[in-house]
Amino acid sequence: MAKKVKYYVVWEGKQKGVFDSWAAVEDLVKGVEGAKYKAYDTLSEAEKAFKGNYWQAVQKATAPTKPLSAKSVGSPLMNSIAVDAACAGNPGVLEYQGVETATKRVLFSMGPFPEGTVNIGEFLAIVHGLSFLKKYQSDLPIYSDSKTAISWVKKKAIKTTLERNEKNKALFELVDRALAWLQNNTYSNAILKWETEFWGENPADYGRKG
Repeated sequence: MAKKVKYYVVWEGKQKGVFDSWAAVEDLVKGVEGAKYKAYDTLSEAEKAFKGNYWQAVQKATAPTKPLSAKSVGSPLMNSIAVDAACAGNPGVLEYQGVETATKRVLFSMGPFPEGTVNIGEFLAIVHGLSFLKKYQSDLPIYSDSKTAISWVKKKAIKTTLERNEKNKALFELVDRALAWLQNNTYSNAILKWETEFWGENPADYGRKG
């Protein structure tokens, strides 16, 4: 039986493109720092993936189709940033930050705001991260441990029971700016779920639990 042909997409290497030979791809990525490539079973899948970017391909490939396990989740991508929010009460005093996943070095920090919710803070943190990375023309992925906030970002809309008032006026001004940014900008960064159950606390966590 003839050996099944696989197709390879190279996003970062000595040459970019779609290839049908691992020998050729190995030469293109070997020794290249930050090389990004992935194998596909069909040419159509490879060509479609090449039109996107590596992080989107990774995100799609790891989308869970059954209950998560340590094996299926794997390890986090350390070359990334992580974001998180802390709220003293819900609603309560709110702040959020973004850090380098590998080192926990703080990249940006906002707050405290007198009144907010965790979900709003998580949402603002992701959008701030996207804006921050776009400013530096970086395609690094962003980790958040909030499914709700990730959903809000992808829908470009929020759903909150927190009512606007003078106390949270500045916070909602940021929310409006974040929503406008999402409407007027594109980004290639993957927004990934930080799997706390398997990896421990989000690197951007404020460490105030308990």
